[in-house]
Amino acid sequence: MELRELVRDLYGIDQPQGCTEEEIGAVREIFGALPTVVEEFWRTFGRMPQLNYVQDNWIFPADFQKWKHLAEDDDLLLLNENQSVYLAYIRREDLTLPDPPVYLRRGKDGPWELSAPTTSEFLEAALLYEGVWQLEYNPEEFYELSAKDMVIVQAKLEKRSAVLRNWFVTETTFYSNRPDNLVVIMDMGDGGYQALYGGATEESYAALMEVMEGLGEPM
Repeated sequence: MELRELVRDLYGIDQPQGCTEEEIGAVREIFGALPTVVEEFWRTFGRMPQLNYVQDNWIFPADFQKWKHLAEDDDLLLLNENQSVYLAYIRREDLTLPDPPVYLRRGKDGPWELSAPTTSEFLEAALLYEGVWQLEYNPEEFYELSAKDMVIVQAKLEKRSAVLRNWFVTETTFYSNRPDNLVVIMDMGDGGYQALYGGATEESYAALMEVMEGLGEPM
C-alpha cells in the first residue's frame, strides 16, 4: 500500500514533511549505509511529529542529534515502544540491502525476533498499528473476540496485506471496510483474539460497526 495514502486516510495528514538530504546523509555516515526504503520513508515523513503523537515513537534523523546513544548502537533503531520494552531494528549487516528484514528485541539485550521480512511491510504494519490509537471514533476499550467472531471479521472485512509479528503477541493483522477505518487483531495464541478498532470519521466508524457491533466482550 502507498504509505502516503495510509497516513492521509488514518492520520488525516495531507502534506507530509520529510527530512533533508543532509539529515539523511548524516545518519548514513554513522552507519556506512542505509536501506533505500528507510531513506525514502524519512524523505517523506521524517519531520512529522504527528506520527509520534500515538502509542510509540518512530526514530527519525533528528533523534540521532538528541540521543547520542542511537549513533553508538550496532544496529539501526526504527521504532521504540513507549516503555522501551520492544525495539524494532534493522541489523547492521542488512543495512546495505534495499529493503531488509526488520527484527524486534525485548530490551536491548533480548533475542532477535523477526517482525517483518521486509522493511516495507514493517513500515506499513507499524503505521497501521500506531494509527488505530489516534482514530477519533472508537469504543475506547479492547474487545476479546472468539474464533467464531473472527470468522465474521474475516468474511465481512477486507484483510490488509501487512502483518506485524512479535510485537507483544505472535501476530497482529489488520482489517477494514473503508480506507479510513481499521480493526487491529492480536492473535493471543490460545484460540482467542484481542481487537482494537476505530474510524477517522463518524461515517467510517458507523460503516465498521455494521460488522463489529455485538462481536466480542469488552476487556
